[in-house]
Amino acid sequence: MIHLFRQYFSIRKAIFILGEGALIFCAVSMASLIGLEDEALMGILFEVNWPKILLVTVVAQISLYFNDLYEMRLGVTKVELAMRLIQSIGITSITLAGVYFLYPEAMIGRWVFFISVIILVLLLVSWRFLYAFVVHKKFFSERTLIVGDGELAKDLLKEIGRLQDVSYNVRFALGHEGKANSPSHLEGVPLKYGFDSLCDLAEAEGVSSIIVALDEKRGVMPYTELLNCKVRGVSIVDGESFYERITGKLLVERINPSWLIFSDGFVKAPLSRFTKRIVGLVLASLMFLIFSPLLVLVSVAIKLDSKGSILFSQERVGENGDIFTLYKFRSMRTDAEALSGPVWAEEDDPRVTRVGRIIRKLRMDELPQLWNVIKGDMSLVGPRPERPYFVEKLKQKVPYYNQRFAVKPGVTGWAQVMYPYGATEKDALEKLKYDLYYIKNMSLIMDLMVIFHTVKIVLLGRGSR
Repeated sequence: MIHLFRQYFSIRKAIFILGEGALIFCAVSMASLIGLEDEALMGILFEVNWPKILLVTVVAQISLYFNDLYEMRLGVTKVELAMRLIQSIGITSITLAGVYFLYPEAMIGRWVFFISVIILVLLLVSWRFLYAFVVHKKFFSERTLIVGDGELAKDLLKEIGRLQDVSYNVRFALGHEGKANSPSHLEGVPLKYGFDSLCDLAEAEGVSSIIVALDEKRGVMPYTELLNCKVRGVSIVDGESFYERITGKLLVERINPSWLIFSDGFVKAPLSRFTKRIVGLVLASLMFLIFSPLLVLVSVAIKLDSKGSILFSQERVGENGDIFTLYKFRSMRTDAEALSGPVWAEEDDPRVTRVGRIIRKLRMDELPQLWNVIKGDMSLVGPRPERPYFVEKLKQKVPYYNQRFAVKPGVTGWAQVMYPYGATEKDALEKLKYDLYYIKNMSLIMDLMVIFHTVKIVLLGRGSR
């Protein structure tokens, strides 16, 4: 994997995405040149049309991204993938039709796009079958082994199995001591015992990295063997860091304070904080102006639909534990918590009004929080702010929960784009894993990634409640 902008990216996946972009570009180029025999004319045509071909390529790849065709997960059938591919081509066609209507000079040719679609389908299907074959056979994967056979090792193997394109091929796991009835496999991976021959085993399997995933290191860690492997050129990675690398979250149940203290990250330089504030202020102000007609429309709809105020204000916990007032469009009845007291929202919550259900689905209820960003209570991107009542409960039950208040809360966040909506203590723990990862690795590039992901979620109507 490569490390850029404080994020880890799979080299194999990056090649797949870039290769697919090249295929789309070639497909449209081929369609543009069909029927032309004059080589000079071909050169002139390509020179004139390459920006138009690039436009088609970019729109097509964005459509593929919005249909989750760059995410390889278990449980997705070939029929579902085919449907997503068809939807992507349909979205590409509609989007380009709109662009061509507004800017006719961007049109590449009357029949070129239709020919491109035929070539494109053949190339994309072939390319994806090839990539699926490569992933299944674990070609171009980094060979590794896991030292440990406890819960941390199991967590890592489960994630590697779930994330099919992480580009790691675990040859085996290595336990400390074996007994007569010791298992021979761990999460489907061969399990061996004894640390004495660690380097020889690694060399025999052609391993380039070793993941140390011991639940208890004291008195067990094979320091001498690991050092010998290190000087032979084998990379040594601790299991908690490896988990962070492949999942985009921290394994808070298993990390200790010393790991957080000595790990890289949590850099909050004054210039970075200032840049984040200025960018957030400018974007929030522009969005407030752009969405002002929509704000008026939603306000009128709420007023006509049910009794009560248009805006809903509530105390939330912000940076450094400070309390601030958060604003949202009211989506529930005014007496929503009159009898129950503070409770988390539920799926198909009966307290939600008719208009509230719509604006929650489209995330319009969050728009007034742009004012919170302008005021400086919040950022566009950060951990979602929670109510003081729930914060006090979660701080007692969820490890490191208090650390999420090291930065300003956000209108959207890494946890919101990586984890579906949840309203339980278990969900709070999962979201904290992503929040701490964001705080540890946050940057302007990561904020832009979160905003881009958020647009996708809003357009597809996911994760609302």
